[in-house]
Amino acid sequence: MADVQSTPEAETFVSWREFLGSPHAASLALVCLAVWLHAADSLMVATMLPAIVAEVGGAALVGWSVSLYEIGSIVAGAASALLTMRYGLRGPMGLAALLFGAGCLLSAVSPTMPLVLTGRAMQGLGGGGLVAMGFVAVSVLFPRRYTARAMAVISGLWGVSAFTGPLIGGLFVEFATWRWGFAFFGAQAFLLALWILVRSAAGPVRPVDGGTGFPVGRLGLLCLGVVLVSLGGVEVAPLRTGLFVAGGIACLAGFLLLDGQAEATRLLPQRPFDPRRRAGAALLMILALSVATIPILAFGPLLMVAIHGISALTAGYVVACSSIGWTVTAVLVSGAPERFDRLWIAVGMGLVALSIAGFLYAVPAGPVWLIAVFAAVEGGGFGLAWTFILRQAIAGVAAAEAQRISGALPTVQRSGYALGAAVMGIVANASGFLSMAGAEDAARVAAWVFAACLPFAVIGLGAMAAFVGRSRRAGMR
Repeated sequence: MADVQSTPEAETFVSWREFLGSPHAASLALVCLAVWLHAADSLMVATMLPAIVAEVGGAALVGWSVSLYEIGSIVAGAASALLTMRYGLRGPMGLAALLFGAGCLLSAVSPTMPLVLTGRAMQGLGGGGLVAMGFVAVSVLFPRRYTARAMAVISGLWGVSAFTGPLIGGLFVEFATWRWGFAFFGAQAFLLALWILVRSAAGPVRPVDGGTGFPVGRLGLLCLGVVLVSLGGVEVAPLRTGLFVAGGIACLAGFLLLDGQAEATRLLPQRPFDPRRRAGAALLMILALSVATIPILAFGPLLMVAIHGISALTAGYVVACSSIGWTVTAVLVSGAPERFDRLWIAVGMGLVALSIAGFLYAVPAGPVWLIAVFAAVEGGGFGLAWTFILRQAIAGVAAAEAQRISGALPTVQRSGYALGAAVMGIVANASGFLSMAGAEDAARVAAWVFAACLPFAVIGLGAMAAFVGRSRRAGMR
């Protein structure tokens, strides 16, 4: 595995023809398949759940189909950087694909909901590992001038998954069976594993000097923290949810403390949320803005239906505008020279913060088209910035630290979503979400939920300013 590129900033435009015609096209295709499996499968199951429950029962456990997948994704993502540093990309990434495939097949043949959920947990572990290692692959296998183009393709694929994942699930339910939906993704995962394991350019072993053992205890603490936070969001009640979230945050804080004291077996970058460090500022920015933007996905459709009387399908399309905006802007700016990275990050994160303030007005008051506009602004802002965050975050750091940062980006994002769903669930319940009797009550809940997002948006903007400032000073040296 090559060291991170340390060449000066690329001042020339990188065309799609140059990028796609480069020797890195095969690596890009491999990473894209890994991301596709994770993104599309996680969305496909939402449309298959009613059919699954009708056949195997277990309606009370439905919430865990998402929670277990997310928990597995976060834990596997945290471990991915260390695994790739010790064993290279080929072995760990191939193992993640095999684990994902095995989880799909287990769900496909399961006669009971607990076994379906066991398969979902395996899919989360495999899928989270695939995505995190995909980011690592982008950081170590692509020259820095190609990083933004690669991230744009990944962003575009994620947007496509937002539409095709549920569609694929619906097609299997309508014309075949939900079991074939899992088998369909399991077959793709086994093909990906074979491709990784026979591909000679997958990366040699890169051991960590002085590393012994594996941080099972820290990963267990991380898993417990995410489980407790997820429990707080599954069935929201102020006291119960507050205790679960507080316990989860305490476990996550303990994980960060212990991980910071580790040396060669450290899972995350040094001081991962310290805004005085460039990578720390980037991860804090992503965490805070992920918390702030999850309510439009978690509560937006229900609130829009209750307030504005639209159909659930229309509400789904409104939320999907975020994915469209992300894809379009990521592709449009991905060829920009590196000297503009800081500008696009600042503009993008500024638009995300603006969209959060926009939701505070538009969701309670309408009109629906304005909510869709702000959803597109939110996704477009992420698309503008996300394309360049990785390139700036890993600039000038050692290869081992670059792998930790790369693997942490998607992991921290999903952690923010899990934490945000639980925290905003408390706010929603406290403002009367479960007892809404009409549009007026729903509008009041929406106002409280999106107002609670504003402090996290401010934290995200502050971290963005620190990240951009430190990137600028580093570039001047």
